[in-house]
Amino acid sequence: MFIFAFMLPFIANAQEEQFGGLALYTVRDEMSKDPVKTLKTVAASGYAYIEAAGYDKGNYYGLSPQEFRKVLKQLGLQAVSTHQGAITLKNADKQFSAAKEVGFEFLVIPIPPMGMFTYDNATKTMGMKGSVEDLAKILNELGEKATANGLKLLYHNHDFELKPNKEGITPLRYLLEHTDPEHVNFEMDLFWVVKAGADPLHYFEKYPGRFKAWHVKDMGENGLFAPVGVGTIDFGRILQQKERSGMQYYFVEQDMTFDRSPLEAIKMSHLGLKNIGFD
Repeated sequence: MFIFAFMLPFIANAQEEQFGGLALYTVRDEMSKDPVKTLKTVAASGYAYIEAAGYDKGNYYGLSPQEFRKVLKQLGLQAVSTHQGAITLKNADKQFSAAKEVGFEFLVIPIPPMGMFTYDNATKTMGMKGSVEDLAKILNELGEKATANGLKLLYHNHDFELKPNKEGITPLRYLLEHTDPEHVNFEMDLFWVVKAGADPLHYFEKYPGRFKAWHVKDMGENGLFAPVGVGTIDFGRILQQKERSGMQYYFVEQDMTFDRSPLEAIKMSHLGLKNIGFD
């Protein structure tokens, strides 16, 4: 059993400054070592809500759904979404149940599920096997199950979904046009859209309301991940179209922080959010 009473004075002081969300994938190593201490730092850095990326065998970062929910509540952090890449049509109900116990609103499919995702170590590129038609069918079925369990399903993009495949199909466009918006919507990773040479605003204009969440991560001049506000992505231009996009929540995410510690990077990003005009 965990004792969290020592956190209460901290919570009272930090609550007024909290806004925006953090994708905990950014601090995954720290979460694996000490999730409670790490979440305390996340809250102290100014974040108001989180997206988990640590589901494993019914637990989140080694905590039961009930324990994880309690930690978040004590720290004043809202449980908004969770990435659960190991979901399948067979285990979906169990995974949805765990997410619901924590209090998540969204469950996000972070990569093509059920063995469809590929990664080429030689070229450091991501992709998928199987057809985009099959992926759309899987997402529609998972989306219906999510709705039945009181959750909302989102699909998260990388760069390969924005590039034509060998059949000439752009996977993200196909998914947007062949999934049911009543059950399936999207989390746009702004970095990967820009990395693919696409414009987020084009997708907001053509598919309004479908992007319920964003991953906000910046791109350095070297093309690599950077803290929000110190890179080259014009977030102000994108933010002006948040209503058209359908965005309800946004999450800072930095997959790799290089010469900075992840905890330092998330503090820099939160300051960047404020300077850009996120709230």
